[in-house]
Amino acid sequence: MKKEIIRILEARQAERWIRRDKFTALNPELEEQVRSIIEEVKSRGDEALISFTKKFDNVKLEISDLKVDREEIEKAYEKVTDRQIKAIEEAKKRLEIVEGKLLESLNTSVELKGIKIRFSVRPIESVGCYVPGGRAAYPSTLIMTTTPAKLAGVPRVTVCSPPAPDGTINPLILVSADICKVDEFYRVGGAQAIAAMAYGTETIAPVKKIVGPGNKYVTAAKILVSKDVAIDLPAGPSELLIIADENADPYFLALDLCSQAEHAPDSIVGLLTTSRRIAHEVELELEKLVRIIPRSEVVVEALSNGFIVVCENEDEMIEIANAFAPEHLEIITKNPEALVERIFTAGIVLIGEYSTVAISDYCCGTNHVLPTGGFGRVYSGLSALDFVKKLPIVEVSKEGLNNAVEYIRILAEAEGLLNHYEAVKGRLKNEELP
Repeated sequence: MKKEIIRILEARQAERWIRRDKFTALNPELEEQVRSIIEEVKSRGDEALISFTKKFDNVKLEISDLKVDREEIEKAYEKVTDRQIKAIEEAKKRLEIVEGKLLESLNTSVELKGIKIRFSVRPIESVGCYVPGGRAAYPSTLIMTTTPAKLAGVPRVTVCSPPAPDGTINPLILVSADICKVDEFYRVGGAQAIAAMAYGTETIAPVKKIVGPGNKYVTAAKILVSKDVAIDLPAGPSELLIIADENADPYFLALDLCSQAEHAPDSIVGLLTTSRRIAHEVELELEKLVRIIPRSEVVVEALSNGFIVVCENEDEMIEIANAFAPEHLEIITKNPEALVERIFTAGIVLIGEYSTVAISDYCCGTNHVLPTGGFGRVYSGLSALDFVKKLPIVEVSKEGLNNAVEYIRILAEAEGLLNHYEAVKGRLKNEELP
């Protein structure tokens, strides 16, 4: 019997893959391991960072190597092309346009019976951005995490990213950091980087909030430090779910599944379709592609975690999609608009055959730091809103206070907080009060 490259399931068989517990659980063993790393960094500071970098990254550093200096950034420009710089600048510009509109929407005001309320935004004091690295390079993640922070006015934006085997940081990441006006850059990764940004070391000052995706150790560390420092969202291994009907192109579907599977062996990709023909044709396309595409070994391992679910109807596809709460959801059907209004849990929804997840990963203007592991049920993706606080500014006239006095008295008496009413009554002592 031919071994399936990806599982083809009936809807009734899909439950355990929808839950994906084995991929997302913060199990006791992982929690204990990460907790011990955090405690070591808290107690030993820079020395712990050096020790863990040697242990986990097989890179020997001196304490003086932790912070990337200006000279290294300048040299990085010599190793990138003008076209790469232009692509970084374009991705940043598109993101700034979209995020700027979000920030503008917060500056609103309202008048209510003698009460003037306006909302102003204030940036968070400092932010730490985690950018995965080491053997791979993700300049796009640096752009996605730091650009909204700088746009929001955060005074101090710090980046931590693990070094490559030779101890360097990928030049594209350093150039991206410079273009995005990052204030500090440290060559440290993993749970130890999260601990350093949360609690500080001799070299790295602590921050008020930590953002950015990472592996299971990084995600676990963010969850554990969140009792002491704010975090954005649990963003772990990449996910893609596609809803497709009989009108979809199997080749396009297979390409997109491979594109997200190549992130890492623990990426999760899936397809929901009402067409058994599409299911089998996508499987055939995948078998052809994995023989010729780059990073085939990673893709094949990730596809082994993946699934194709043959559903009875659109309602069943929607139900499964909302239960799965994918990081990315593509809808490639004859009438995608009819389905998109029924989706509530995805990190991002891309509709139509040209709205490939690949463009959202790089330069469509939306952020690619999105909730995974089912957290899309309660979290949105990273945005400029994560780097500001909304500050209500209220001005009440005498008339406005008088209009509200009776309701204040009733509620204050109901809660037994009578001095609340007295604070109002004292200001209206010459008025006829209830």
